[in-house]
Amino acid sequence: MSLQRVITDEHDLQLAPVFAQRIDEDVVPKGRLPENPMPAGVAAGIVRSRLLLDGRAALNLATFCTTTAEPELEQIYAETASINLMNREEYPASSHIEQECINSLADLWHDDDGRFIGCSTSGSSEAAMLAGLAMLRRWRERGGTGRPNMVFGTHVHVCWPKFCNFWDVEARMVPIEEGRTTLDPALTAAAVDENTIGVVAVLGSTQDGRYDPVADIAAALDGVAADRGLDVPLHVDAASGGFVAPFLDMDVAWDFALPRVVSINASGHKFGLVYPGSGWCLWRDPEYLPQSLIFDCNVLGGHHPTFTLNFSRPASGVIAQYYEFLRNGMAGYQLIAQRCQETARYVAKCVQAIGPYEVISDGEDLPVVAFRLRDPEADGFTVYHLSEALKGDGWHVPAYSLPPNLEHVDVIRVVCRQGFTLDLAARFVESLVKHTERLAGHPFPLPEVATVLTFAD
Repeated sequence: MSLQRVITDEHDLQLAPVFAQRIDEDVVPKGRLPENPMPAGVAAGIVRSRLLLDGRAALNLATFCTTTAEPELEQIYAETASINLMNREEYPASSHIEQECINSLADLWHDDDGRFIGCSTSGSSEAAMLAGLAMLRRWRERGGTGRPNMVFGTHVHVCWPKFCNFWDVEARMVPIEEGRTTLDPALTAAAVDENTIGVVAVLGSTQDGRYDPVADIAAALDGVAADRGLDVPLHVDAASGGFVAPFLDMDVAWDFALPRVVSINASGHKFGLVYPGSGWCLWRDPEYLPQSLIFDCNVLGGHHPTFTLNFSRPASGVIAQYYEFLRNGMAGYQLIAQRCQETARYVAKCVQAIGPYEVISDGEDLPVVAFRLRDPEADGFTVYHLSEALKGDGWHVPAYSLPPNLEHVDVIRVVCRQGFTLDLAARFVESLVKHTERLAGHPFPLPEVATVLTFAD
């Protein structure tokens, strides 16, 4: 969640005449509670009016998160928002549904011995923290000394550097390079030592949607174990790919089928097709989740083990995930993933044909298209100008620089989620062509553009 600072605008909200019900105040204060209550309809009207400037979800091509759902799923959210998932004594059915979802994911990710253990989370960022904590504690309990480190690529989600910062773990970041925007197995093997608590591979980078070569990384770490006697666990951050690769890339080895992979996280609220606030983390064996991290909770009745950063949490995300599993099944998830990929390939083909652009990723892994200008100086504009121009047609498309060692490469990214149809994609391409021609036809000195955009969760 982004940090917010003190409100500096001292102007209160003037109530519009549309709010016909009489209330005790003519204005609504900003940044503090009003003195008196107001009718529910007036409060709801004020909230809706303040949200009018927010973008339209269907035109948001920046986020990986689900932005559209069927009415039945919307109703499930409304009906289950008050269920506290932590209160397993009062809501045993919700607890059982959570376990069924975990079982389904273990099966989907090729657990073959039934010894897995897992939990739901508020998203992949919390799941990453839990996976990292498990690796850190296991390393310590196995006699680790010195300062611990974790190895991953510079292209990982910000949650991994956060983990290292929060728990004082050295982040050994393997840089990407021209022609390779994924984690290099040989460089990874060279970076590990006796203080490495684990390696993180990404199944679908937020930068360009590419999969790290998980099987090759696992093989490199197997070589480290054979040659140097270092048994380094491998975690797969499958925030997006965990709900894509099983349906589109069945021949890609990345999950528990690889013995080196000890844990996996995924976001239900991305290609799992539920709204934000849903994530999962699974370990192949209780050995990889130290018992010392698991707490027994009996304050709500009964004795229940818990290993999450949050305590009380609505069950909506878990129950919504169960609905999507029932609703789509294997064939439904595959069909949705295929359509998203078809849309991504269509967009990539159109972008490539426009002229000044070079496609960095074409939807081959995640249904994500990233592209850059071949020669911004000659064209007289940047991807940042293009991103701003597209907002004029309602499209929210992020522009950003790639991580080290490709900081000099500025790209723009399109996430092709469910709801971004081929028809909408065609309209987007029309906007892209229009603004490309306009910007190229009116070149201007390129200003220094502050890169302050962050990647969506």
